[in-house]
This record gives sequence, structure tokens and C-alpha cells, in this order.
Amino acid sequence: MVSSSASDRDSSGWWRMRRVVLGIGFCVQGLRCLPWMGVNFFLKDGLKVEPSTLQLLQNSANLPMISKPFIGLLSDSIYISGQHRIPYIAIGAFVQAVSWLATASLSLSNISFFTMTLYLLLGNLGASVVEVANDAIVAEIGKQPTSSSNNSESSPSGELQSFVWMASSIGGVLGNLLGGVAIGRFSPQAIFLLFGILLTVQFFITIFIHENSLDLPKSSSKLGIREQLSELLVALKNPEISLSITWFAASYAIIPALTGTMFYYQTQYLKIESSMLGISKVLGQVAMLLWGVTYNRHLKSIPPRKLISAIQAIIAIFIISDVLFVKGVYRKLGVPDSLYVVVFSGFLEVLYFFKILPFSVLMAQLCPPGCEGSVMAFLMSAIALAFILSGYLGVALASYVGVTGNDFSGLQCGLLIQAACTVLPLFWSSCIPDDVELRSKKKEN
Repeated sequence: MVSSSASDRDSSGWWRMRRVVLGIGFCVQGLRCLPWMGVNFFLKDGLKVEPSTLQLLQNSANLPMISKPFIGLLSDSIYISGQHRIPYIAIGAFVQAVSWLATASLSLSNISFFTMTLYLLLGNLGASVVEVANDAIVAEIGKQPTSSSNNSESSPSGELQSFVWMASSIGGVLGNLLGGVAIGRFSPQAIFLLFGILLTVQFFITIFIHENSLDLPKSSSKLGIREQLSELLVALKNPEISLSITWFAASYAIIPALTGTMFYYQTQYLKIESSMLGISKVLGQVAMLLWGVTYNRHLKSIPPRKLISAIQAIIAIFIISDVLFVKGVYRKLGVPDSLYVVVFSGFLEVLYFFKILPFSVLMAQLCPPGCEGSVMAFLMSAIALAFILSGYLGVALASYVGVTGNDFSGLQCGLLIQAACTVLPLFWSSCIPDDVELRSKKKEN
């Protein structure tokens, strides 16, 4: 009886420490929208770049995210002081802090487009390291069996994913709320400085936490990078994993993103204030938070193929709504442009990410033991590459329909093409395994 009580206390302590580490990590990463809002307005108002140039930078800065598989291999095979997750979180936080603090130290006259790009690349490299380590921890813990003795503190499949999803959403809410207010009152450098300080705090908190306090699964043998790569390749040969990742990445990549164009349309053409954009993004992050709660409580039992396909279809519907918005239909019905932007634009922006939660739960269940970091990193790298390709396609589409910083007459046509591309992946959604296939996979293991 005493032994059982001690075990329960240990389990409770491990779960609390996991929440601390992952809660801080995902919340800070969610806060990245704060400095990025400053970057967008600085490039538009300070450097006077065109919408296509802004979008090129937004997507090119994400190129370090493609390195996630390599970072995953490193964290799976190279241990630092006997740990292979926590040190990488600390390293990533440090690199990000250096990037944003360096950017904040430059004067307006010394910041060039090239310099800004280099610092953003460095910051996203650090972010990719943190995300790989955090995702690997979630995948490893998610594969542990549920504790029957203390069910309230257990981490069943999907529960931890929902928790970190909500932590990231809370960070997004705070970041966009602060950004919407700060943009009009403080310089971009002040915003970069604030975020750099937050990353510094995360770094110092992380270095005082030991990985043993998380009770992560212990590997029977530590594989080298070459052996770990072989394990990853074996995992990717599983059709359920490879086809699912391929479809999921393609479902983003073939949709030409018009984020930069819509940002200019709302701020340059409609003259929407930064505070209104901030509120819009806050509502979007609140929707993300509610999505995490709703999925964990009511939607986990829905087959992933059905749920992800439904989200894809809803995205297309909202893009059609944007067409009506640009056409002025809602304005004629008495709906102010600012109200539509606040309520619908922020929601559509985060709706693209709704698919990631059920899909990450699916991948965590299918992921073979021992290479969680590598597989999840490969998945996130594929998603990052898909978003980059989507952004580049958006630049090409904006150029094709003739959209510039002062001419948005072709935006309706561009949005219609975007909606059509969004529907296409639904015809191949059978690549995602359903519940029957997933149960079969579990029995085999």
C-alpha cells in the first residue's frame, strides 16, 4: 500500500514537471507571433517593401525548419550530460535569444532587409531545435501506457498533445494581444527586446531542470546517427506513415498562400488599424485554444481521416467567404470591413493548423519506439517545407493575377484559385489511415 502511494506521488510529480517544461516551451513558441507582427509592420512601413517581397521573406525565413529531421537525429542519438531532450531546448532558446536581442540592438538606420533576413533565419533555427525536442518529448510520453492506479495524472493518447496545443494557443493569444497594442506605441526594436528577454528567462529555467524529472522512456541502447537514420528510414517505409505524411504535406503545399497580399489589402487598402488586426489574431488563437479543449473532450474518437478531411473542406468554404468579402458583398449587407477582419480573418488563419493536432496524435501512435524525435521532426520538417512552397506559390499567384501593393483588382480571382486548390487533396484523403487500420497497427506491435 505504501509502495503504491509512493508510486502515485512519483507519477504526480513527473506529470507536473512535464507540464512545466512543455507548458513553458510551447507557450513561448506561441508568443513568437509577437515579434513577427513587429517584423511585418517594420518591413511594410519602415522598409516599404512590396507584398510579394514581404511574403518571400516570411517563407524564406522558415527554411531552417526544414533541418528538423537532422536535428531530430541528433537529439535521438547524441546525449548531452546524459540527456537528449532538455539540453536541446536550452540550446534552441539561447540561439533565439541571441537573434532577437541582436536585432533589438540595431538602430533603424542600420537595419537592412538582408540583415533582418539573417537574424530571422538564426531565430528560426533556434526555434526549430526547441520544437523538435518538445515534439519528441510529447511523442515519447504519449506512447507510455496509461497508469491505472492514478488515472487522473496519466497521459493517455491525445491528452498531452491537447495540453501543449492549448499552451501554444495561450502564448499566441498573449502575443497577438500585446502585439496589437504595442505596434502603435513602441518601436519594433522594443518588441524584439521583450521577446529576447522572455527567451533568456526560458533558457535559464531550462538549464536548471534535469531530464530525469520527466520520467522519459529509457532506450536500451543509444544508437549513433547512422543507425538512427536507418531506424528512421525503416519507419518511413511503413506505408501508413509515409503516405500519411506525403498527403498531409501536399494538402498544404498545393494551396498558394496569400498571407502577405491579404496583410497589405487589410492595412494598406482597407486601412485596418494594427489594434484590430491584433484582436483578430487573438480571437484566432482563442479558437485554437478552444479547438484543443474540444478535440480532447469530444473529437478524439472520430476517425482521423474523417476529421482532417472535414477541416480541409471548411478551409475551402472560408476562402470562398473571403472572395465575397473582397467583392464587397458583406459590406453591402451592412457588415463593416473591420468586423469581418476581426471575426473571420483570424479564424481562417489558424484554421489551417487545426489539422495538425489530430494528425500529430495519429503519428505519435504509429511512430515506432526509439525514433520518436526523428519521425516527428521529419513530419514537422515536411509541414514547414509545405508552407514554404505554399508561400512561394502564393507569390507566383499574386503576380499572375496582377496584385501589387496598390492594385488588388485581381485578388478575387486569386482567392478562387486558392479555394479550388484547397479542395483537391480531398480526392486522395484515403492515404490517411482510419480507426480500423490504426487498431490493426497496434495489434501488430
